[in-house]
Amino acid sequence: MEVFTAKLKVRTYECDYYGHVNNATYLNYLEYARMEALYDKGFTLQAMKQKGYGVVVRRIDIEYKHPLYMGDEVTIRTFASESRNSSGTFIQRLFKDKEERLVAEARVTWVFTDLKGKPTAIPEEIKEAFAI
Repeated sequence: MEVFTAKLKVRTYECDYYGHVNNATYLNYLEYARMEALYDKGFTLQAMKQKGYGVVVRRIDIEYKHPLYMGDEVTIRTFASESRNSSGTFIQRLFKDKEERLVAEARVTWVFTDLKGKPTAIPEEIKEAFAI
């Protein structure tokens, strides 16, 4: 299993009234890390679209464990955990860098579609790149 790593730093505008990262902001962090994994393997959304397919998120389940605050450095680890004909799951874990403390974990279900939004088989190039 290959683990993809993305890093970021919490910005002031991502924090809420309580001073910690707003829960909805984690969705942006997770999306950023998934896109970095695709880019790492040479895939862009534009290239996938030109080949006639796309990938969309069907469901995200997040468990928040500890807060993040302005200036915290975050590492997001992403890996494929299972797949079916047209869909699969990524596990994503967010860690506070200095402490290596797990702050959140997400289970992301995704589906490959054609350009009209109809589910389609996972492309072979994606299966190979992500060892699916």
